[in-house]
Amino acid sequence: MTIPPTLAGNPSLDRWVGFDADGKVRIAFGKVEYGQGTMTALAQIGAEELDVDWSRVRIDEPATGAAPDEGLTVGSMSVEMSGPAVRMACAEVRGLFLDAAASALGCERDELTMVDGTVHRAGRATAHTYWTLAKDVDLRRPPSEGVVAKTPDAYRIVGKSVPRLDLAPKVFGAAFIHDMLPADVVHARVLRQPSSHARLVELNEAAVRKAAGAAIEIFREGEFVAFLSSSEAAVEAALARAGEIARWDNAGDIAPAMSEAQSLKSLPSEQFELGAPKGEPSNRRRISATYSKPYISHGSLGPSCGVARWQDGRLTVWTHAQGVYPIRATIADGLGLAVEQIEAHHVQGPGNYGHNGSDDAAFDAALLALRHPGRTIRVQWRREDEFRHAPVGTAMLIELTAELDASGRIADYTAELWSPPQTGRGRAIGARALPRAESSAPAAPPVMMRGGMRFSGAVLNAKPSYDIAATRIIEHAISRPPVRTSSLRGLGGPPNEFAGECFIDELAEAAGADPLAYRLAMLSDARARHALTRVAERAQWSRRWKAGTGRGLGLAFCIHRNRGAYVGVVAEVEAAEEVRVSKVWCVADAGLIVNPDGARNQIEGGIVMATSWALKEQVRLEGPGIAVKSWDDYPILRFDEVPEVEIELVHAPQHPAVGIGEISSGPAMAAIGNALAHALGARIRDLPFTRERIAAALLAER
Repeated sequence: MTIPPTLAGNPSLDRWVGFDADGKVRIAFGKVEYGQGTMTALAQIGAEELDVDWSRVRIDEPATGAAPDEGLTVGSMSVEMSGPAVRMACAEVRGLFLDAAASALGCERDELTMVDGTVHRAGRATAHTYWTLAKDVDLRRPPSEGVVAKTPDAYRIVGKSVPRLDLAPKVFGAAFIHDMLPADVVHARVLRQPSSHARLVELNEAAVRKAAGAAIEIFREGEFVAFLSSSEAAVEAALARAGEIARWDNAGDIAPAMSEAQSLKSLPSEQFELGAPKGEPSNRRRISATYSKPYISHGSLGPSCGVARWQDGRLTVWTHAQGVYPIRATIADGLGLAVEQIEAHHVQGPGNYGHNGSDDAAFDAALLALRHPGRTIRVQWRREDEFRHAPVGTAMLIELTAELDASGRIADYTAELWSPPQTGRGRAIGARALPRAESSAPAAPPVMMRGGMRFSGAVLNAKPSYDIAATRIIEHAISRPPVRTSSLRGLGGPPNEFAGECFIDELAEAAGADPLAYRLAMLSDARARHALTRVAERAQWSRRWKAGTGRGLGLAFCIHRNRGAYVGVVAEVEAAEEVRVSKVWCVADAGLIVNPDGARNQIEGGIVMATSWALKEQVRLEGPGIAVKSWDDYPILRFDEVPEVEIELVHAPQHPAVGIGEISSGPAMAAIGNALAHALGARIRDLPFTRERIAAALLAER
């Protein structure tokens, strides 16, 4: 087997595997855990190939210098991309130890097996184990080509729902970065600019110190203002008072209308086209529709936090960012340090599902630590900071056009979309507040895919997952949106799936076809057809009733990113004073499933999040930026509103494992949208489906 990319990029087996003196096995990787079960699933893969009992496995949180550099934990690709690296590294290590045992025993390697870390010969345990042989096997060596891993029929751990490694510490209050309180900790809070161009013109420091009620330091460098003290209550009070009395110049003024995706058309953009060029005009039936998704907050249940210490020319940072090596590079650039001077440790924190405030909180702590040598600085963001200053998931406007042939089948399909950046990492918000005007790092080139194509998160799943003769995508990339945008679960995939699958229902109606039959007529892939027909069976699609009764059943399907998991979703909704999703069915074929319970958790979590997005969530803009300050301004799905969810995982170990964390949110939103149209007898194309938005749409149709 060819060496997997991240193993080739970290070509020393000791970076991936180690054997501790206490009889534990250390399995390392560069992906971080923030609630998605990655730590457990990757450890299962390693334990399987090493043939050790699950109880022996030890996983350390990634740290620069100790863990392999696997970049960011993004894109629902940890098991898909890191899994093969862990599998091949551990398979080769097992082989090396069996070779060492064979040499010591004077036999052939084929005569030996490994059972829970002990070498067996002819079914009997020998005196040789990973731990007794460790001194004789040097793992400081590059991986080899052609290593043979186990086949799925031999798996004992992979495919089972083993207990999550990270849950017990979380339950007992010892897992999160918020629990870190070193003895010498200095608490800090940062007064954020209301916008990136705002300049502080007045701050009554005497009033701030009086409000603090204890000794505090007021730190200022450029527009970066922080309050530090051994008392957390003091800095919290200081920040609250400073926020009330600080006067800023050039803060900006954003019109509330910019909250809506339709405003994106008014912003400068660069156009890119993918797919077949438009042919000659035809006289086929042509149908168009426009869909939209607003700006959305991460809404992490815990605000971001960062801890840092500068000692003897080295900066140590503890962070819940999505990758220790990327955040090290961000901090190095922003502070003018060499990356070799920085050591970054991952500590778990609130789930972010993309780029929230975690990078920024880490930078805040790093800057203050650099200016306070020998002190451990802990920066805690507030809820208001997280809502107003963390990047948000971008708004999108999606115009769809299809031409139908005489039979009603799609002959030509165009998706034209407007989107600000879906991935906006770069300088931290704190770095932008410093006097240093420009980054010393060269501008990052566009991310390129195989074949030399530019990567854009905005176009993910913009092409439907069906057999259509001619398709094209026209992207209007907006580089300067009114607020900072970056990655949020699935990037452009979920809104494109929402728009595309709702549009498919519209086309089915125009063709006079049942939505399920219409889709199946355009699907030749057997795995796709199975996922779609099976979810329809689970939901009893044949019972679907007349439209406009206030109760609806909606269907959606996608192949994640047109190359990954096959996902079918059916939603049942009730539309009365409010829209309520009563039940959701999902069938997913994601190839080999490493941990079924973890997979179900991720799919269910995606459905619940999608329900919240579909029914409630929107970031409002006003004044200098984001107007949201608290949960009162940003309602999310409540526990008593969570729908019943049924999930079926297709058993397909003959196919490689693909990502699961992002696969359900897009089709779930689309299924809800289609169910709502069925319930109302009218189509609502703009998210979220609030009572006010539905009423306005229905009135506009009259």
